[in-house]
Amino acid sequence: MSSTKTSSITDTKFNKFFNIFILVGMATAVAVVNIFKLQDPEVQVVKQIVIALGALMGVVNTVLSANGNIWTFLFGVIDVGICAYANADSGNMGQFLQHLLYFLPMQFVGFWQWRKRGADTRKDEGGKTRRVKARRLTAKQWAIAAASVVAGTAAAYGILYWIDLTQFNAGRIEVIDRGKIFLDAFVVVLNIAGQVLMSFAYADQWYLWNLVNIFSIMLWVNRLMSPSASTYTVVMVIKYSFYLLNSINGLRIWLALSKEDALAPEQHKSCC
Repeated sequence: MSSTKTSSITDTKFNKFFNIFILVGMATAVAVVNIFKLQDPEVQVVKQIVIALGALMGVVNTVLSANGNIWTFLFGVIDVGICAYANADSGNMGQFLQHLLYFLPMQFVGFWQWRKRGADTRKDEGGKTRRVKARRLTAKQWAIAAASVVAGTAAAYGILYWIDLTQFNAGRIEVIDRGKIFLDAFVVVLNIAGQVLMSFAYADQWYLWNLVNIFSIMLWVNRLMSPSASTYTVVMVIKYSFYLLNSINGLRIWLALSKEDALAPEQHKSCC
């Protein structure tokens, strides 16, 4: 058996066990969160179960995405749809519109783009699902992406600061936490940028998802330090820690996929 084939088998086994670990870990975190929520006598049970289902779809979505599997968009549609419903029902119209008008259409854009880059629901000759051919951002594209994130974060910060200032002047909050506002703004913009790169099959998306998860952990740890923190907050820290592990593995897999795609033209030349 060649060293390349042995390496491929080892990598496949590692991904299999790692994916199971992530799925079980994140599903457990979601379950624990909802068990605590269902203890509230005022909670709407059916709605909470639907939201829990959406969260589980999100878990599967992230794992499939990390593995370059096109089925990620099916679970993404379910996840985004349920999130849109939950936000609309809760009166979070900004989040509702973001999910309905941005994240939902991007699932279909992503499916179309991944199909163009080799991903398929059908299996290849070896019985494996055809994974997407990842690509990399050029230096110019990175500069545009970085400038967009900076400008977007500044705009989002201004909007969120204005909202908190309004709440402060109305006496609804006691202090304006600028650090929290910045983290919130940065995470929102990184999510938007990450979704664009994911839909167009750029491996560099995983650098952004790693940042999203790191800053999300920081946000929840920040809340954990407050006197009103609950066990729910601890579970969210654990949940995003699992997401971070998954995004690190996603970066590893997608960098390998992008190298395979870069070598493909040379291999084609050498054999013809």
